[in-house]
Amino acid sequence: MAAAGQSLLGLAVVGVALAPALVRAADPAPPRALPSFVDWSGPYLGLQGSAGASFGALGFGPTTIGGRTIPAFKTGDATGRSDRGRDATTAVGGAFGGYNWQSGPWLYGIEADLSAANLKRPVASSAPGFGYEGVDPAFSLIRAKTDLFGTLRARLGYSFERALVYATFGLAGAETRLLASYPDLSGNPLAAGPLATGRRDLGRLSFTLGAGFQYAISDSLALGLDYRYVDLGRSDRFDLGSVPGPGGGPVSTRASFTSNQMLARLSWYPGGLNLPPESDETASRDADPGETGRFSLHGQTTFFNQAVPRFRSPYRGENSLVPNQAQATTTATAFVGFKLLEGTELYYNPEFSQGFGLSRTLGIAGFVNGEAQKAGAPFPKLRSNRYFVRQTFGLGGESEDVPDGPNQVATRRDIERITVVAGKFALGDFFDGNSYAHDPRVDFMNWSLWASTAWDFPANLPGFTQGVMVEYNQAAFAIRAAYTQVPKEPSSDVLDPRILRRGGATIEFEERHVLPGLDQPGRIRLGLFTNVGNTARYREVVALTEAGLFVDINDAAAATRRPRRKSGLYLNLEQALTADLGLFARASAADGRNENLSFTDVDRSVSGGLSLKGTAWSRPGDTVGLGTTLNGLSPAHRAYFANGGLGLLIGDGRLNYAPERAVEAYYALGLTKALTVSFNYQYVVNPGYNRDRGPASFFGTRIHADF
Repeated sequence: MAAAGQSLLGLAVVGVALAPALVRAADPAPPRALPSFVDWSGPYLGLQGSAGASFGALGFGPTTIGGRTIPAFKTGDATGRSDRGRDATTAVGGAFGGYNWQSGPWLYGIEADLSAANLKRPVASSAPGFGYEGVDPAFSLIRAKTDLFGTLRARLGYSFERALVYATFGLAGAETRLLASYPDLSGNPLAAGPLATGRRDLGRLSFTLGAGFQYAISDSLALGLDYRYVDLGRSDRFDLGSVPGPGGGPVSTRASFTSNQMLARLSWYPGGLNLPPESDETASRDADPGETGRFSLHGQTTFFNQAVPRFRSPYRGENSLVPNQAQATTTATAFVGFKLLEGTELYYNPEFSQGFGLSRTLGIAGFVNGEAQKAGAPFPKLRSNRYFVRQTFGLGGESEDVPDGPNQVATRRDIERITVVAGKFALGDFFDGNSYAHDPRVDFMNWSLWASTAWDFPANLPGFTQGVMVEYNQAAFAIRAAYTQVPKEPSSDVLDPRILRRGGATIEFEERHVLPGLDQPGRIRLGLFTNVGNTARYREVVALTEAGLFVDINDAAAATRRPRRKSGLYLNLEQALTADLGLFARASAADGRNENLSFTDVDRSVSGGLSLKGTAWSRPGDTVGLGTTLNGLSPAHRAYFANGGLGLLIGDGRLNYAPERAVEAYYALGLTKALTVSFNYQYVVNPGYNRDRGPASFFGTRIHADF
């Protein structure tokens, strides 16, 4: 229930924040006959589903085996680290229908749905709490499989423009099968003959809570996301077979089950929807560029579902990419801004995220999902990702109007200015920007395409840090610098408070130009960085391990970490070739002597590609992107992985080194100004720099809405 409470709190905060963002207006509009929001009244039907976006937790115990009582224990989510080697999958899909009533913008209704599921949770019975530690888990296994979910829920919602946010509550039921196999403990399990088995089918009815968002893409169809927390309670005690041999006996236990599910949904309204006029929608979204204000409120939500089929994988390490799996991530963010004084602004971004990248965001240095955080969670987790003050000092001369937008109150400012930002932010908010490849919520997903991956930018697991950024801006160029906290150790979610002794410094020079002959704008950015953090030196830990002083090279790394420096640079180009076609390229390098702290396992990287708007085929809101990357490691870094080292994202236990190469293509279909659906394909050669594994293909779909 703690997870459910946190989930619902996060959804409520973001839902409440997003709703008013679409209904604000600069000046009172004259009366009009048509409403400014959709009337969702009447019946509706639809389909829902996802692969890799639903997670469950299964609890056992207390369990008795032959009269002995063993304490209770609870498994992790369906893609927990202990289950990765068994290729656990999570897929839910089915149909739903309901009826809505609406009074003004307020909606209430009832809905029923039924979904088939492939929610598997393998649990070794040698896990703590079930007994028989040391028995080969291949011969001692409990498998839980949920095949069918159903809910009957009430809905309460608020309609604004083409969107609806809602909360749900009601009843939920599911069928779960528990299958157990036990070794004969009288001898070697490999020679004990047939295994004893047990089975139990559990049907449970309990409650569900949730929230959701949907957006009308036509006068009869809506696309949305639906989250629900399902708690099926705790069962009565039941029998689960018998363990043969001395020390065995009849097994009885109790089980509890909870699930967090995120589903993409397509709804059909046979009676039709009365949509607000397109001109009214755009008027409410597009503020007068010359308008200034005191308050800004925007939001976004992004759902990305990705799968990888089977590929060559003769062995796996702790951080290896696992074939034949699907995963999904969801984020929702509110961008709240206040103008405290002229030139002084305060911003706050609460964000919830749910889900994991493939293999828990492991196995590829240039990872394939830019929304996958190393701080993933099976339930929507609320974080305050940004809170900062921005102070702008105008230096006179020509001015410019800046419209209202995410983390930007509408204002007028001097082009020549000094800006100071202090608080919590992502370094990518200010550095290494690129108009064509920088935002995985709308363009490229591969980490090595939307960022300079050899730049080990300081950040916690979700990608944020605390510090100060200062920028001097003119029309033709800008210079910006930041000093921020680094993690206490590699891949830590805790930032080191000793910022004066351990921190990260970044400086960037940005040049702006118009390309002669084409009359198209472009930018070149050169960044330099140096970080001091608690890290190990690769050559030292390799030498200690090869000398036999440590059996495990990762123990050698942990024992020898102390403050050390990592430095490097990046070069970033964006160039418009026509009004619709843009070129981008990046190159980055780091010294490669010491462990990376924050981002990923890359010492040098080059990437580039093209981005094309769909004007030529009468789809100016669509975008096609094509990019390619090449990542490499220093010799010392290669030796570390070859001896069994684990990095921030990779570590197969051994290494047959080859550069990691990737190609990505996507098509972003702009359904409306606020809603985009993308189709994504990536092909990665030598994942984790390992010639022995892959190549691998990745297929993804993305739904993004912003307000």
